Amino acid sequence: MNKFLTPDNPVMIFITKIVYCVWLNILWFLCCIPIVTAGASTTALFYVTLKMVKNEEGNITSQFFRAFRDNLKFSTKIWLIMLVVGTVMCVDGYALYHLRFSNAFWTVITAVFLVAVVAYLIVAMYIFPLMARFENTIRMMFFNSIMIGMRFLICTALMAVIYFVMAFIVINIFTPAIVFGEGLCAYLCSCLLYRILEMCAPKDAEAKDAKAGDAEPDETDSDADIAP
Repeated sequence: MNKFLTPDNPVMIFITKIVYCVWLNILWFLCCIPIVTAGASTTALFYVTLKMVKNEEGNITSQFFRAFRDNLKFSTKIWLIMLVVGTVMCVDGYALYHLRFSNAFWTVITAVFLVAVVAYLIVAMYIFPLMARFENTIRMMFFNSIMIGMRFLICTALMAVIYFVMAFIVINIFTPAIVFGEGLCAYLCSCLLYRILEMCAPKDAEAKDAKAGDAEPDETDSDADIAP
């Protein structure tokens, strides 16, 4: 029994990670309530879960709020862009659905719209982990998100499955599973992403976790690309 309760026991490690995911999900949800801060909250979530994968999380509450504070300005800019674009795409999708025509023009427009939706979803899955790990300009964050997402398609597909399965379980099977929600999804995605992000790290640049406490990046930063 004592051996089972030791911190190094795989079962205890698994239980600890699950508890961390639940707590991170609560922190993430609370910090998303103002809506405008959802980007910084998601970036902070991935900052901690990426550390959890490497067992470097330390105090997850302090890590979360430090990352939230450090990324608030920059992440909010990107989140607002994503929010506006997402809203426009929802309106366009609604219009296309209710203005169905059996002609070539409608078919082409719909095909272009679906490609744009896929690109948007890829960016949404990658841009917050990238902000948690790297410093760059807004333009390069979007560019790197889509390029890395297309290069590592298997990872992209698995991440999409993780989010879909969680949403399906919460909506159709077991609603209380929402207590895991984004926290567990972020951790599972971080397990898929951390090696990819290590591969993409510029050899002449330092990652964010090596410069803890520094000021957040600004749009005037170097346009140095992350080699996807």
